[in-house]
Amino acid sequence: MEPYLKPYRWVIVALLWLLYVTFGLVSRSLSPLVTPILRDLNISYGQMGFILGSWQLTYIAVAIIAGAIIDKWGVRRPIFVGTVIIGLSAALRYFPGGFGGFLPVVALFGVGGPLISIGAPKAISMWFSGKSRGTATGIYMTGLGIGGLIAFAATNRFVMPLTGYSWRLTFVCYGLLTFAVALLWLLLARDAKPAEDTHSSNMRTVFGGLIKVRNVRVVLLIGLMSFTVNHGFTNWLPKILENGGFSATTAGFIAAITLVVGIPAVLLIPRVVPPRLRPRVIALLALLVAVALVVSVTTSALPMIMGLVLFGIAGPSLLPLLMLLLMDSPEIGSEYMGSVGGMFFCIAEIGGFTGPLIMGALVDITGGFLVGTAFLVGLCVVIFAVTFLLRTPPTIKPEVL
Repeated sequence: MEPYLKPYRWVIVALLWLLYVTFGLVSRSLSPLVTPILRDLNISYGQMGFILGSWQLTYIAVAIIAGAIIDKWGVRRPIFVGTVIIGLSAALRYFPGGFGGFLPVVALFGVGGPLISIGAPKAISMWFSGKSRGTATGIYMTGLGIGGLIAFAATNRFVMPLTGYSWRLTFVCYGLLTFAVALLWLLLARDAKPAEDTHSSNMRTVFGGLIKVRNVRVVLLIGLMSFTVNHGFTNWLPKILENGGFSATTAGFIAAITLVVGIPAVLLIPRVVPPRLRPRVIALLALLVAVALVVSVTTSALPMIMGLVLFGIAGPSLLPLLMLLLMDSPEIGSEYMGSVGGMFFCIAEIGGFTGPLIMGALVDITGGFLVGTAFLVGLCVVIFAVTFLLRTPPTIKPEVL
């Protein structure tokens, strides 16, 4: 029986969802703790911006290799190793006493992260086909929002009090949870089929062939800019709200709004948008993100909340649509999804790194977040224009779930 006809494929989706919960939890857990960390470690906003983006920098260096490994060895073992590494990144944050010690343990996340975020779409491309790919992609990607929601809403309100307001012990708790999910994946996950030796030709030939595909080049460019926008804004969002007069706890709850509304958006939009309309929907989402950024930073009270709701719907929905564009490209398929995923996240995380860094540096220079937000809005406009270069993939035969 083909993998896409086996009921066990939904077990794989459930496991991927749990992995993405821990991925979102650990990656977002730093933002709501910025204030006590700045105080205890005596570091500047610019240094914190570098730390916030450091794991994306490591990710860039690892992503290409991770994609090649996943195409060659399958997803089960690489994803397990990646999850253990991000658990270590969280737990080891207990020890540093300054910028020099804190930076490498946060950057360690970028070693494990690619094995999960590249392995997940590879698994979906092997276990699913047709319309059900959009459903499965939407389901597991909601885990990222759930994890981020826990980090924003629960860190200062629940976890910090339980740990005696120790941000160090809070990170240890998140690390232990990640280890538990890694063990569950190791016990229950399996590959859909034996890994194919896609690298009988060398890596340079594989990547050279993939980069010649027009949609791959355009998606890489959009991924770079969309990650700059999303990471640049969300990593600093709790601090933006604190500067607006909210307490750390209240800022965490308000920032979580983007994640609450993003969960159903990520679940529904990839499923309901037909392949032929994906490029136009990406263009529309980019414009909505631009509007949301302006409203969120330049207004207060109800308009600001509405801006965050709009950002939560539009921003997180870009990634699954870009992944589906790659999965459905006939030149890629499941065979090369690991390699092209490595290329995508390698390029995109350049934006993931520079976004928080640029925002932090501009705060040091200007004393506020307005200039940095204007920069992100400009990128959204460029994304809108670039989407018109995308080609619609061939019509995909509908599949009954």
